[in-house]
Amino acid sequence: MKTRKHHVYNFARFIFTKPPSLSSTIKTNPKLHQTLAITPSLPEERDAKGQYLFDLICHHLNLLEKDYFGIRYVDPDKQRHWLEFTKSIAKQMKSQAPFTMCLRVKFYPPDPAALKEEITRYLVFLQVKRDLYHGRLLCKTSDAALLAAYILQAEIGDYDPGKHPEGYSSKFQFFPKHSEKLERRIAEIHKTELIGQTPETSELNFLQKAQTLETYGVDPHPCKDVSGNPAFLAFTPFGFTVLQGNRRVHFLKWEEVTKLKFEAKTFHIYATQNEDRKIILTYFAPTPEACKHLWKCGVENQAFYKLEKSSQVRTVSSSNLFFKGSRFRYSGKVAKEVMEQSARIKRDPPEIHRAGMVPSRSCPSITHGPRLTSVPRTRRRAVHISIMEACQAVCVTSRPGTGMRLTLPAALTSDSRRINPGEAVKE
Repeated sequence: MKTRKHHVYNFARFIFTKPPSLSSTIKTNPKLHQTLAITPSLPEERDAKGQYLFDLICHHLNLLEKDYFGIRYVDPDKQRHWLEFTKSIAKQMKSQAPFTMCLRVKFYPPDPAALKEEITRYLVFLQVKRDLYHGRLLCKTSDAALLAAYILQAEIGDYDPGKHPEGYSSKFQFFPKHSEKLERRIAEIHKTELIGQTPETSELNFLQKAQTLETYGVDPHPCKDVSGNPAFLAFTPFGFTVLQGNRRVHFLKWEEVTKLKFEAKTFHIYATQNEDRKIILTYFAPTPEACKHLWKCGVENQAFYKLEKSSQVRTVSSSNLFFKGSRFRYSGKVAKEVMEQSARIKRDPPEIHRAGMVPSRSCPSITHGPRLTSVPRTRRRAVHISIMEACQAVCVTSRPGTGMRLTLPAALTSDSRRINPGEAVKE
């Protein structure tokens, strides 16, 4: 019997196989130093929808539990968007090609320990670590030290005095700001409390600790309240939250939220607590586009976390009058269905080659979005965040008559040299 060959690549430090059926569409681009270029050549692929691109990326990551993730992009007005999978990619873009997009966690797992595959947990770990670095995951100093120590253990292993000199934890930056005292506490925990933990165990412990924090899963939307005070609105696995400074001022469970509406720059949240207490919260976004994005994020998160099955999803209107305003419908699975589907996965776990933390003078980031205030520090340092975080960009180029080409950055292929994300899309 003839053995079928699979071409094996190292993508983002992950091992994946390329089925022969894709051999005509996956090519190496020598100009980008062994960057993988995926070129849909069939006529029906020239107006590819978001789902096509997303499935292509997940195939290369060997990712089955993909419903927690999405593709983010930023328009020329600096407004962030999630790529809609049911619509044409080109029609969603306001800018000229090439288009730069990022793979991100869109729906944070309510219980990271319930994820079936290690590769999914690793990707979520990278996202939450990124949230910590960008000041979105707020925590008290003791929690910050423990989270950072888990990161150190996961990425550099056990403390070794021969490899890790005095002050070694200060070479890495885990937060927007931190103090020397916190650095010493991080090193102390790493040296004494985490010896012997495998990367997988440390990553899971990190996620389980992060999941207990109020700002786990927060993707902040800057707004103002009715008094003109700045606020951040966010949707988490557990409900709708409003943050002002470092304090959570409102929290509504998903089962309490009854309606989300917007008109121009005004956003309304309707809720019912204790069966009879009606609540209406009103906030003002910077622009109508930002308000619409906020509303769509709310609609999707509410559907994902609140509903029992995707067949219950309905088209919603931004206005009280159904024929007026924007209409939108969440098109994916809901959390319960995703977990049930994960439980049915039966395959040998894909091999993971983790990208360890490397000290650097700069920390490139793509579209990190709004930042919340986090723990203070006295000295500014920077660090190269691992490849999956810094270079999770894809470049999509559309040319007349040639279809759409997806370019995956060189840093995500077999060559592990560090590059600037801007370099990755140059031809």
